[in-house]
Amino acid sequence: MARIVLGLATSHSPMLTTPWEQWDGRVAADRQNADLRFRGGTYNFDQLIELRRDENLGREVTPELWGARHLACQTAIAALARKFEETAPDAVVIIGNDQHELFTEENFPAFSVYWGETIENRPRTAEQTANLPPGVAIAERGHAPPEDAVYPGHPAFGRHIIESLMEAEFDVGQSVKIPKGSGYVNGVSHAFGFIYRRIMNDRVIPNVPINLNTFYPPNQPTAERCYKFGKALKLAIDSWDGDKTVAVIASGGLSHFVIDETVDRPVLDALKTNNPAGLTTIPEDHYQSGTSEIKNWIPLSAVMTDAGLDMTLLDYVPCYRSEAGTGNAMGFAYWE
Repeated sequence: MARIVLGLATSHSPMLTTPWEQWDGRVAADRQNADLRFRGGTYNFDQLIELRRDENLGREVTPELWGARHLACQTAIAALARKFEETAPDAVVIIGNDQHELFTEENFPAFSVYWGETIENRPRTAEQTANLPPGVAIAERGHAPPEDAVYPGHPAFGRHIIESLMEAEFDVGQSVKIPKGSGYVNGVSHAFGFIYRRIMNDRVIPNVPINLNTFYPPNQPTAERCYKFGKALKLAIDSWDGDKTVAVIASGGLSHFVIDETVDRPVLDALKTNNPAGLTTIPEDHYQSGTSEIKNWIPLSAVMTDAGLDMTLLDYVPCYRSEAGTGNAMGFAYWE
């Protein structure tokens, strides 16, 4: 019987691998974005400035705060990496999401488990890099290595998870080969690449990537469904026939591309107190766009609660990059 020994959760924003002096590199794109999601509504940049005027968010956008928040994030990531290395699990399950990198409208499953022998992660070509939006290329090394890398999957464990989830009435997608997708990346989605590079520090152990479609209608799993998925995943891990230790990692979140601390702080409180209602009663229209990645943390919470492991919140760092509140709120936590 496998034994869950560790849970980790981390944001994976490009801002985490961008020097703080260049955090404003994405603001030009924010200003052009007419699809900024915030508390169930859709706004453009100027509308958000007016809507949030009383919050005085301009005071959050200073070199001093950017430098301090960047340092806090790097400190937390390093602590998670040390915790992972010290625990040294035999296998890992990683819960992440895809942003039209591997999955497209041709086929976008709500839940999908990868159980291939190997996992490829390759840098973008010069042509691909040149076509990236402003402020994105600089963060490439946060999720993609400078040279081609091949990591170990875990076919036996992955297949067992798939079969167990099917028995639990989760009709998951499955793959033994990474889809070619949109050509936006040359390997895994950045949600997983960030874990390999920043948490495992390129010393990747056998792992099973699980993709949740948090972003794209019409088949986004609800928060409640994600919690139930986590409970089924816990049973799958428990029933794996092997004397192995397992870590479960969630990648993504917290609120972005518009920061909303009124969502993040109740979510973190609910995670800390093992309160599923605090996660599942937040309106679904608040779990949209980048903020939807909080749903990667929700199944992890269910796994950790049922495993009897306690959460330690290392840090919560709202990294505002504009007076409209655009940016990424970062969260870093572990369970043991």
